[in-house]
Amino acid sequence: MDGLKESFLGELRRVDVLSQVSSLLGWDEQVNLPPDKASSEQRAAQCAEIAEIRHREFTRPGFCEKLQQLEEQAHPDDEELGVILREVRRDLDRATKLPSEFVARKAAHESAAYHAWANARERNDFASYAPTLEATLDLARQEAAFVGFVENPYDYHLDKHDSGIDATSVSNIFDELRIGLVPLSERILALAEEAEIPELAGFPEPRQETFLREVVSNLGFDFSRGRLDVAVHPFCSGNGVDTRMTTRYDPNNPLDSLFSSIHETGHGLYEQGLPAQWRGSPLGEAAGMAVHESQSRIWENQVGRSRAFWRYWEPRFRELFPKQLSVVSSEALYLAINKVSRNPIRVDADEVTYNLHVILRFELEQALFNDELKVTDLPRAWNEKAKELLGLLPANDAEGVLQDVHWSGGAFGYFPSYCLGNLLAAQLWEVAKEDLPNLYSLIEAGEHKPFLSWLNEKVHRHGRRMNLLELTEHATGRTLSSDALLGYLEKRYLALYERI
Repeated sequence: MDGLKESFLGELRRVDVLSQVSSLLGWDEQVNLPPDKASSEQRAAQCAEIAEIRHREFTRPGFCEKLQQLEEQAHPDDEELGVILREVRRDLDRATKLPSEFVARKAAHESAAYHAWANARERNDFASYAPTLEATLDLARQEAAFVGFVENPYDYHLDKHDSGIDATSVSNIFDELRIGLVPLSERILALAEEAEIPELAGFPEPRQETFLREVVSNLGFDFSRGRLDVAVHPFCSGNGVDTRMTTRYDPNNPLDSLFSSIHETGHGLYEQGLPAQWRGSPLGEAAGMAVHESQSRIWENQVGRSRAFWRYWEPRFRELFPKQLSVVSSEALYLAINKVSRNPIRVDADEVTYNLHVILRFELEQALFNDELKVTDLPRAWNEKAKELLGLLPANDAEGVLQDVHWSGGAFGYFPSYCLGNLLAAQLWEVAKEDLPNLYSLIEAGEHKPFLSWLNEKVHRHGRRMNLLELTEHATGRTLSSDALLGYLEKRYLALYERI
């Protein structure tokens, strides 16, 4: 039995190595790949080959037989092995239904689709990208059908990112949130429009990088096991021993790179906090994308936009940018950090309106998969939803339907994870303040280890032991709802702008 277990876990780790290679190819594609078309075509072929090899190794008969033997022989008291077998079985049952040829073809398409999207966004040309997106959507439907989700393909993609959820459950949660958030956001926006918020400009990139690297390190990110680079779209990939983060810099928007980096640091801290002894198995993996997003958002927002955080970091920020901040008071800087406005760009949106951006994408994805919307009609539908939910019209498709990278990679069903993650982050924050009564004092002193340790205990150490809904109840004692988030937004933002 012990020998069989070790052999199985060894093969599982081998499959994970192939996943790591695939992740590195994706990171390199967005950070270092030369712009020539031949380079992107070669990378697409590389991604396809690795995807096919991984799929073949994961689904080969010998591995499947070992899984079955362990399922029959495993002792009921071996909880860790039980979780691993349960999650591997779930993944394997789906993977075995996907033909290797399809997996390779899908990986190649998604690599090429990334470049098609990037070029279309640069040229503000949705029409040129529409055929590629139609093909991506078709592949997403095919994948769902192979796995058995013929009638409800969108449910498959939601569950793929966060097991245990479907379109109905997400709709119920989002409807509840929408009822409270739309009037609250309008109240805050009305007050914010009257506020004098300074424009921050002329912040040199090298000093921005110096500052954010100091912040990221102070939060607990281990640069000996990770790195920070530049990409078009900030992201985090890799694992606990090789955590790759990216950011972007704008001299006239220094807070963008900073908060993007704090956000990605939250992802990185989660990866670096997962149980090292179970790396390469489900117990060493994140519980799902919503839980992942809860970790990025809690550091970015609840911590990073707090007064306590800036009481510690403002002196260093002013030290690096004395001229740029010479006429900006501390209160004005805090308003800039917590600026609320109607912004067409999701990644630039404030906490108050951000979840409306996610609801917009969720509703459009539902319509696409339900055959209620054609890809060619997406720009029109996007603009209508933006007007309805955000009270604005994007200036063009580049800042509208083309702004996000996700659909180019077939990541349908991913967007809801951001909002679900925000809900979990708010609930975790409430409990953290109870468990750590001096939390704000610690943050004000630049001491983040106690909070990181708390997250390690409540979230990170569990790996995939629980899904989103289970982990929420375990960590917070409550089901996932909008109550904590709405209360948090009202307390921070309505109170802030009512004082002006």
